[in-house]
Amino acid sequence: MKIGELAEHTGCSIDTIRYYEKAGLLSAAPRSASNYRHYSATHVDELRFIRNCRALDMTHEEIRTLQASRAAPEQSCASVNDLIDEHLEHIAQRIALLQHLQSDLSTLRQHCQNAGRSGDCAILQDLAENTERESKLPDNHVPGSHAH
Repeated sequence: MKIGELAEHTGCSIDTIRYYEKAGLLSAAPRSASNYRHYSATHVDELRFIRNCRALDMTHEEIRTLQASRAAPEQSCASVNDLIDEHLEHIAQRIALLQHLQSDLSTLRQHCQNAGRSGDCAILQDLAENTERESKLPDNHVPGSHAH
């Protein structure tokens, strides 16, 4: 099948398929004499696996690790369990950070109960003057992915 058919079968955009190929997550498709890529059922399976991992917010490196384990079905799956445990811990840390962020925003919102002039807005004043908050937050806002 051509790339458009693969996209239809998997619900994945053509650009994303090309991106996963370039990133080395999706195996390269052989090319025809007219230089079109031809994808197989194996590519459908690979792409579904990748998309399921991404839906769980896994990094490319985590996906590669899982793919390697999947390609060696006789090996122990202990590394898969370890990866999932580590990912669960990361998610727990992100949830705690998001809960803290929610609390900070709720407190901030309470500073201004009635809309008035923006020059008198306690929220804007707090955001401009509060140095305690900026020292507590990471440089990259709320992290969405993690590195190993």
